[in-house]
Amino acid sequence: MHGSETKIFDPNDPATGSNGAEVLDASVVWRAGEWQMVLAGQAHQVGAPQLFTAALAPGVPLSATGWQLARDASGELIPLVPPAASGAWDGDGGRHCPSYVRGFDRNAGREVERIYYAGASDHAWGPYSIGYLEWDGASWQAQPEPVFRATEEWERGSVFEPNVLYHDGKWLMWYVAGSHQENYLVHGCAESRDGREWETRTLFAPAEMRIFDFCVRRRGDGFEAVFSRIAEAAQPEQAGLWWCHATQPGSRLADWSDPVQIMNCEDKGWHSGPFKPSLAFEEQTRRRAFIFFDGTYDTGTGGPFPYAFTLGCLEIDLPE
Repeated sequence: MHGSETKIFDPNDPATGSNGAEVLDASVVWRAGEWQMVLAGQAHQVGAPQLFTAALAPGVPLSATGWQLARDASGELIPLVPPAASGAWDGDGGRHCPSYVRGFDRNAGREVERIYYAGASDHAWGPYSIGYLEWDGASWQAQPEPVFRATEEWERGSVFEPNVLYHDGKWLMWYVAGSHQENYLVHGCAESRDGREWETRTLFAPAEMRIFDFCVRRRGDGFEAVFSRIAEAAQPEQAGLWWCHATQPGSRLADWSDPVQIMNCEDKGWHSGPFKPSLAFEEQTRRRAFIFFDGTYDTGTGGPFPYAFTLGCLEIDLPE
């Protein structure tokens, strides 16, 4: 499968409208009559990451181009919730990797809109827990505590990169556990009745797979998933973005079709090593997939972290 790539946001490219902001980790959704994306990042490339939004013009079909970041009259990015609303668990480390979902909370007895995300108490590199913002009809409200913490030995004390789906009366969450610092990443899947209390956890994919995200979307009568794999020195060709499908959203990778690689780690200048994919479909053309992804490039400035984060989109036709 071959597709086209488009750069959306780049802090060092004025043409993208980033204006120096580093925004990535898109979660894309049709909401309130327009296509919106929730993003994590830094308005000025410093400080704890926060959650922001961008949108296409109302009624415009899904596209890789035309996204506008939400800014106030002075041009500053508008966070979904103010940093002052952060708790002890997501304050200094900020908010990362959002995942928008709408579902039914059985305990509350009503449909809810939530944005799940990973937060860290000390710094942006973790360890992480997972919590959410909830829409109260007028604004997004932060919750005082996380709803998902590492409890299993194989999770190694940190859970992050949530991708949440509501299906058939259940909340399903695919997530990463472990840490880059330990060179250990494993993928899990959890189930819940209300999206707050998680009853079961399953080892979705082993550490040797090095799956970093697993984003699931319904299409027709089945489900599609895209995910990223992180490079291993011995197998660099395995890194990049992959696609698979299933009739039901299974809690183990073996429940899905054999994965097919749809993007490798070729250096395109503005990105290499794509990760954090978010899958979306335009209703009128369900075969055409829009896969939003993060990338990085070396800025050549030296220092302890001479890289910039970018956001791009891969447009690709998936098999029917």
